[in-house]
Amino acid sequence: MQTLSTILVALVALEHLYILYIEMFAWETKGKETFKGSLAPELFKPTKTLAANQGLYNGFLAAGLIWSLLIEDHHWRLYVGVFFLTCVIVAGIYGAVTASKKIFFVQALPAIVALVALHL
Repeated sequence: MQTLSTILVALVALEHLYILYIEMFAWETKGKETFKGSLAPELFKPTKTLAANQGLYNGFLAAGLIWSLLIEDHHWRLYVGVFFLTCVIVAGIYGAVTASKKIFFVQALPAIVALVALHL
């Protein structure tokens, strides 16, 4: 089960690195495709700095999840993983409530599955 939970945490981390990339470096190109319908096309240029800030926070989430995978002590690995997965879940729920319900399924649900796997 540890292998499965490691893979799931790594996938959530990779997802957040991808979000970082979109929001920090490809907001006006890939961002338009990814967030089509939730933001008017003409708003991508003026919101580029805001998106980059969000991307930075997604990078911190990814860094924390990756850090959790590098910790050798089982208990601390679990504690750090639980903390950062919970942060992802809260962010995903908030995004689902305030922006798009799709965010719950793309962001929060994978983190919930990884969190459950950590506890098995």
